[in-house]
Amino acid sequence: MATCEANGVNPETYLADVLLRVQAHPNSRIGSLLPHE
Repeated sequence: MATCEANGVNPETYLADVLLRVQAHPNSRIGSLLPHE
């Protein structure tokens, strides 16, 4: 959550989005789901 806030990302919005996208996201690209990307 601190990383979200440090990068100007709303933590609640980020979590809602990433929990939906992680299900079908390839493991090799998991870093693209981080809030600083």
